[in-house]
Amino acid sequence: MNALKIRRTALAVAAAAVLPFTLAACSDSGDTKAAPTAAAGDQAKTATGTPSDGAMTGDKPFGAACAGVPKEGAGSFDGMAKDPVATAASNNPALSTLVAAVKQAGLVDTLNNAKDITVFAPTNDAFAKIPKADLDKVLADKEQLTKILTYHVVGQKLTPQQLENGSFETLQKGMVTTSGSGEAYKVNDTSNVVCGNVKTANANVYIVDTVLMPK
Repeated sequence: MNALKIRRTALAVAAAAVLPFTLAACSDSGDTKAAPTAAAGDQAKTATGTPSDGAMTGDKPFGAACAGVPKEGAGSFDGMAKDPVATAASNNPALSTLVAAVKQAGLVDTLNNAKDITVFAPTNDAFAKIPKADLDKVLADKEQLTKILTYHVVGQKLTPQQLENGSFETLQKGMVTTSGSGEAYKVNDTSNVVCGNVKTANANVYIVDTVLMPK
């Protein structure tokens, strides 16, 4: 009888000693399974966050005047992206005065053969702000016309983000300054970008509403 009692007591003590280790092992096993789940959740958040950040940056044309660009054909955004910048501009009706000036100055090949440039392209309305007599005088002076037109060209492709607070040397060797954010940018504090981030085969184009004059 005493031997049986002693044996039961020993079993109870052994069980009590083993139980905490069993519970701890179960707990550790649960934590191990939970950790990958949390990590997977973090990865999922990162994966979903990355595209949205990219989407916010965007890489498409913007601005009120973009609505006037042809939807199809050589003058559309897709069409302009296939041609070098002078050719692309010649297919955009809003840039016909600029194109005539580029031809007058003999800069078509210069612009078309340049690599990775940015062109601030004045609209027809921008040229119309200049009194006709003054404009005719400039168009007749090839040297002065070349200075003005090359002042609108920067020797690198500029992104909208770079325009937020920028200063860039032009092909004319003068400097242009840019400022703004989102879809509202100014050049030299006087000319507004009315349709920006337009791609051509060799340039980024920002269509502006005022002709820039070399300083």
